[in-house]
Amino acid sequence: MAFADRAVGPLLALLTFLVILDEWGLGLVAPVLRCLAVGTLILLTPRVRLSRQLFVVVGAGLTAWLALTDPDWTDTVLRGIDTAAFIAGFYVALSTLREAAAESPSIQKGGAFLAGQPPPKRYLAMTLGGHLFALVLNYGAIVLLGSLAAASVQHDTDERIRDIRRRRMLLAIQRGFVSSLAWSPLAFSMAISTSLVEGASWGASALPGLVSGLTMMGIGWALDTIFKPRVSNPPPQRDPEGSWLLLSPLLVLMAILGTGVFVLHAATEVRIVGIVALLVPLVAVCWAAIQSRGAPAGEARLGARLTAFLRGLSEAEGQIVLLMMAGYIGTVGAPLLVPLVKSAGLHPEALPVWVVLVALVWVIPLCGQLGMNPILAVTLLAPLIPTPDQMGIAPAAVVIAITAGWTIAGATSPFTATTLLIGDFGRVEAHQVGWRWNGLFALVCGLVMSLWVVAYATIFG
Repeated sequence: MAFADRAVGPLLALLTFLVILDEWGLGLVAPVLRCLAVGTLILLTPRVRLSRQLFVVVGAGLTAWLALTDPDWTDTVLRGIDTAAFIAGFYVALSTLREAAAESPSIQKGGAFLAGQPPPKRYLAMTLGGHLFALVLNYGAIVLLGSLAAASVQHDTDERIRDIRRRRMLLAIQRGFVSSLAWSPLAFSMAISTSLVEGASWGASALPGLVSGLTMMGIGWALDTIFKPRVSNPPPQRDPEGSWLLLSPLLVLMAILGTGVFVLHAATEVRIVGIVALLVPLVAVCWAAIQSRGAPAGEARLGARLTAFLRGLSEAEGQIVLLMMAGYIGTVGAPLLVPLVKSAGLHPEALPVWVVLVALVWVIPLCGQLGMNPILAVTLLAPLIPTPDQMGIAPAAVVIAITAGWTIAGATSPFTATTLLIGDFGRVEAHQVGWRWNGLFALVCGLVMSLWVVAYATIFG
């Protein structure tokens, strides 16, 4: 097992490197990448817990079923392996930036400033912070801001006030985070959706997706304002240390990433996700090098940090197996599901366009309640619906319907990392976060997003 511990990090790093080469048009690496992806799963599967291993068993069973029923099964299996490899590589690429940010004092100070806002401004500050930090830190945004929020309420002596403030801040963080899934180029939601919807691209989907995200953030703020608990003896307010300028390093980092993505996308024909997979690790390494400059020999050195990062990837092996198999099972399972749907008398192509779009908004969160990862749900559902051309709408209309459902699932499913993390910080079960804390939020967002995706498809699509 010692060898496996040492091999996981370099193996995933090599996989990520080959994914980047493949995205940038070096198709000759595809056979090697597929072998490496399968080898990675073989290495990781015995090391993860049983619930993750069951996904591998299900994937193997679906592969056997497909081989017995579909003469073109090998093409589907190869697409599934390609999807799994891309997901693993994209995850590792994004993790590099999260690792660099975790050691940044400026990021810590910015988060502490948001957590220290007075009650009238706190929810809005935390939800905006959750959204902005999510663009850079991904799930690390919840860990960073959640820990700061939990620490900031410890000085409150009234237990009821402490619980209220903790809940409001954690909900603000979560809702700000999940709203970024509607448009962020660094989110799996956009990467997977744009790859599955025929003719879709991040460039065409980003602006309506941003409207979705801002709308859901606004809904969360409005609900917090309307239903904010009233306390008879609120503690005195304290001004936070510092100013909004503490967020400037985060904004500069976002500007660098945004400019780099825009320039490279304009100069090449590479997909946005391929550009992100290359640019994010480069920015992360440069950022870590700047942090390490002048540091004494030891953990702060760049080489030591890179070694620690590779070693730390083994801690995420369960999540990586889950994500890889979600993509694979969805890809392999979709051809098996289509004839079953047809035989049941369901014909999505015969439904009105608005029904298809609204169904995506609601069915994806419903699948989340059944324990299905959004990647799995979307890769299964996308092949069932007609193409945008068949429906006579823009591909972006389908993408924003999918990402809206993905966002609501992120706030409500008791099986997602967001609700599990928020539950840990809030000292409650994940199902309480998803159902009781976010139930009304999900209902209102579902209704508003249903109207929005239909309006976009009708007016702009």
